[in-house]
Amino acid sequence: MATRTHSHVRPEPVEGRAPGESSAAQDALALYVHWPFCVSKCPYCDFNSHVREGVDQDRWRQALLTDLAFEAEIGPKRPLTSIFFGGGTPSLMPPATVAAILRDAERRFGFTPGIEITLEANPSSVEAARFADLATAGVNRVSLGLQALDDEVLRFLGRAHGVEEGLKALETAQACFDRVSFDLIYARPGQSEAEWAMELERALGFGTGHLSLYQLTIEPGTRFATLAAQGKLAPVDPDHGAALFELTREMTAAAGLPAYEVSNHARPGEESRHNLTYWRYGDYLGVGPGAHGRREGVATVRAKKPENWLSRIDSQTSGIAEEERLDPATQATEALLMGLRLEEGVSLARCAPAIDPAAMARLIAQGLLERKDDRLRVTPGNVLVLDGILGALAI
Repeated sequence: MATRTHSHVRPEPVEGRAPGESSAAQDALALYVHWPFCVSKCPYCDFNSHVREGVDQDRWRQALLTDLAFEAEIGPKRPLTSIFFGGGTPSLMPPATVAAILRDAERRFGFTPGIEITLEANPSSVEAARFADLATAGVNRVSLGLQALDDEVLRFLGRAHGVEEGLKALETAQACFDRVSFDLIYARPGQSEAEWAMELERALGFGTGHLSLYQLTIEPGTRFATLAAQGKLAPVDPDHGAALFELTREMTAAAGLPAYEVSNHARPGEESRHNLTYWRYGDYLGVGPGAHGRREGVATVRAKKPENWLSRIDSQTSGIAEEERLDPATQATEALLMGLRLEEGVSLARCAPAIDPAAMARLIAQGLLERKDDRLRVTPGNVLVLDGILGALAI
């Protein structure tokens, strides 16, 4: 299961903290740990997930610890503000492995007070049985891949759980963890506004403080992409998708979980601090197959295939396949692409090298962007055309 990238007034790029950026955004240090294995591959999924008959758990635990030790040796020397176990299906990890990684991370980096430690989980009864042990290991936030509240739709999405099993897992998660989020996929073929409104209303009634609500997209290389190419699966009409998107924002805001990012909704204070580190372009370390990192201006990518990653661990004590120092213009562009996804927008000073000043002025005059002091954000109601805004804005 896997759940799912600032402006051109042209001051020179600023080293360290840019004016207008909060200390929290610049000082954050996140750790991402990728567990690549799944029981089966979902037809819509293009994440780095793999199905294997068996996994040598002792070898994988030690390899992840080795990859982590490498990052601790060369990475930023400050405490971690968040940790995220993603995948794949990290709820298939033995709780002892999670505990070992957390112990080692705390020993090597230190934890900030109230650190957020999230683990993605499938809502199956087998994995829910591990929730108490995962909480004991140190996980304090879980993200459940419910994906739908209809058994027929879950079968269409290739999910192994049913609605009843998923809701029992949600109940178990709420009893075990301080914070719970879950994912739903909407804009599915044939889904009406009324049907989505009923499903979302039910979801909002479960009382979690965070929801990730994604429109179904047909990603290259997936089973759904093959079906679409064969004419056996028709993507939702863009105008209908837009109507569902606006309905989603209206309903979540009315329920006290407004959108703080394109697809993420939370009660104030319950936003995903880990994902905010990405969107605010803070430093994050990535370990495990296919994991990406950004640390102090250096981009890292781990080997994607599990066996290749293990070979690199054995030969070079890290899974890194690519490493590149990013120039200030590239960093500014990445910060712009990530930050304009947020309702809070981006710092102009930080993103100056990436923005065309004339285009920014034009987009502000058209009502697509708004500027307040150092902050630039997409105006309410125009997130749907974010790609077009970025295409016009970025140099």
